[in-house]
Amino acid sequence: MSAVSEGVSRRVTLGYLADHYGLELVPSFATNVTVTSISDDVASVTPGTLFVPRNHADANAIEQAAEAGAYAVLVSADQRGAATSAELPLLVGDLSAERFGEMASDMAGAPASLLAVFALASSSSNASKDDMRSNVTRLSRLLHMLGNPVSVIDSAGSQSLERSLPLDYPLGSLDIQRTLGVCQEDGSAAVVIALDEQTLRDGALSGVNVDVLGVDGMDSDPRNRDIARRMRDRYGFIMDAQTHLTGRTIESDQIAMQFPSSQDGGIGDVKRSSLSIAMVMAAGVRRNNIRNALRVSHDLGK
Repeated sequence: MSAVSEGVSRRVTLGYLADHYGLELVPSFATNVTVTSISDDVASVTPGTLFVPRNHADANAIEQAAEAGAYAVLVSADQRGAATSAELPLLVGDLSAERFGEMASDMAGAPASLLAVFALASSSSNASKDDMRSNVTRLSRLLHMLGNPVSVIDSAGSQSLERSLPLDYPLGSLDIQRTLGVCQEDGSAAVVIALDEQTLRDGALSGVNVDVLGVDGMDSDPRNRDIARRMRDRYGFIMDAQTHLTGRTIESDQIAMQFPSSQDGGIGDVKRSSLSIAMVMAAGVRRNNIRNALRVSHDLGK
């Protein structure tokens, strides 16, 4: 299912969407029609849905969406002919992936703005999924130890707090907005997202502000933004002056070595802990709070 559903979205009118995103509304008098969800999958259409056909608009799929209760269809200018037979209001325009992501976020109530978004990437194209999963797990555990209700979006196992999320990977922008909405509704304060092709489709994070971007293998040189730019260009997230980019630092290495994990204690384990520590430090968590949380965890593990 690929949709932002009514349970996590806000009601908006077609007139608002047309004006705000530069779309043509056909017929023009349908400005007050209200949509309650957005979907690019016929199977997830419910009454009140704005249907957005994947790839090329298919007249049959649009008619099926109308029968399922869609209130309107969003199509590109060269695909409007395929939607006319369904007798639904049309929003016509060529939205970039970035603008479509903004629309999805808008209709979902901008859940990312209510969460601290931590994204993890690797500096190596040969990094294994196990490496990514280990980093995601280590960061989410540290955030949890620091008192943050945390969720995870990762193809190896997504969770909203302690609840497993059955998702179809890789995720698109509508999937991401729906999932972020669920996490926010469940009471999450932070979410950890794996930036890899197994978890995300290209452009999946369009409209999502990343607060902290951690790069495994970047070590202590956060000035190197090439990896961050590649990740941003591929997955579409917003990286602005408020985004903190970090890898491991000398200080995070020192803290990690003071409190070795009870798992294996090897250099790889220290590096994973160090990256997590650097990321929460970048988010503004005090060093003493991190040390206290690690000390308690270390003592309990003895």
